[in-house]
Amino acid sequence: MQEKIFAIGDIHGCYDKLRKLMERLPYNPERDRLVFIGDYIDRGPESAKVLDYLCELKKANPRMIALVGNHEHLLIEYHKTEDPALVPYLRQMGLDATVHSYHHEEGFHLQPTSFLPKEHLDFLLSLEPLWQNEDYIFVHAGLDPEKLPENTDISILCDVREAFLLSQHDFGKKVIFGHTPFELPLVTPTKIGIDTGASLGNMLTAIQLPEETFYHA
Repeated sequence: MQEKIFAIGDIHGCYDKLRKLMERLPYNPERDRLVFIGDYIDRGPESAKVLDYLCELKKANPRMIALVGNHEHLLIEYHKTEDPALVPYLRQMGLDATVHSYHHEEGFHLQPTSFLPKEHLDFLLSLEPLWQNEDYIFVHAGLDPEKLPENTDISILCDVREAFLLSQHDFGKKVIFGHTPFELPLVTPTKIGIDTGASLGNMLTAIQLPEETFYHA
């Protein structure tokens, strides 16, 4: 049977929605592939549980793809540089909720990623900028129509919005992306957006490919 791909949108610490969504997917681990589109942490209450679950899934499913979102990218940059100037941006993006999910009572204390277990840090450091096969390109935020996907700067892959969303450029493969929340999945001839604002009180979304069937929790 043909491999199916299940791509999951921005989770943002919404562990219960993630577990419910996974239970609804007709996913066969011996045949199918999981692709997580990034932004696993921040905002929602249970980022630690989300990363625990993703680490376990990765162990059980070595072919699983986990992409880096802008929230993970900035935290990784902070881990690498220890630049305190990044802390206000991290907090603005909701990192305090992530820290608290590890049962730390207060504050970030400017200790780079000291709250993360090694397994979770290793998982974050292993995240891929994008993944593609013969039919689809999977990326967190979007692409630059002037560049090949593999030559695009990570800041574009993780953070672009309007320039990508408004572009009619055909990349030769349909682009599956997250980052920009929609009430319902965005579907156009060239791109599909699957961030439906799980941490904003809306649903968490997955898409089954190539059928383009949606699942929600």
